[in-house]
Amino acid sequence: MSTQRLGRGLRALIPEVEPESGDTEGGVQQIPLELIEPNPFQPRQIFDEEKLAELAESISELGLLEPVLVRRQGKGYQLIAGERRVRAARMAGLTEVPALIREFEDLEVMQVALIENLQREDLNPIEEAEGYRRLMEEFGFTQSQAAQAVGKKRSSIANALRLLSLDEEERKLVADGLLSVGHAKVLLGVSNKKKRAELAKKVVAQDLSVRQLEELVKKPEGATRRRTKMKSPELVELEDDLQRRFGTKVTVTYRKGAGRIAIEYYSDDELERLLDLISRI
Repeated sequence: MSTQRLGRGLRALIPEVEPESGDTEGGVQQIPLELIEPNPFQPRQIFDEEKLAELAESISELGLLEPVLVRRQGKGYQLIAGERRVRAARMAGLTEVPALIREFEDLEVMQVALIENLQREDLNPIEEAEGYRRLMEEFGFTQSQAAQAVGKKRSSIANALRLLSLDEEERKLVADGLLSVGHAKVLLGVSNKKKRAELAKKVVAQDLSVRQLEELVKKPEGATRRRTKMKSPELVELEDDLQRRFGTKVTVTYRKGAGRIAIEYYSDDELERLLDLISRI
């Protein structure tokens, strides 16, 4: 399977594969749940039990309306896409589920599992970022191809990848929902890792909003306070505008018609994104 083929998205992928001989009309069969093994390449690590219970209740009332995707594995089948549906079906007491049977290599199974989850937005922000990273590092996707595959803007992919620049503990807080993506973006503007870790803990302990965190980050200290006070409202407004445009910390200095504009980045991917934005100006 080529990167270009997957770059058109999951829905373009599945119809290109011919139905297995013996499939029922439309390629859907009822398969015993006991014969379905989990997908070893599943990118999703956390499953919301409450949402699974809601899905299980819906399945109990209406049945499983959308088939899962499997491949033959020995005497049974291996799940490719539809982990939540299989788990919920088991919770609902079903013994079999409708399934599409397709032939995929291991590499293809991993790619489909990633893209299916990314398209459905079933992943937490860190799992999503890891998914994009794997598409790029393991399968040779560019940011543009990853964006096309999941139907998102390239800037969204770049911003998601920035989350991986956080330290492990901070990434865990984002994955657990204790820090929002908004909080994470603000923290990424703090170059001092020790200060960033302290701020992350303070957000969780005091349940601070993104705005409150921004105020803490902007709060000047010592000489920095004096320099900040010297900036004109126009200069501060310019910095804020550039930070919104570039999605990262921007510092502008000005004195008697001279100065500099400093744009911060935290990874090679982030640098590539910024260069792409600058080239369009």
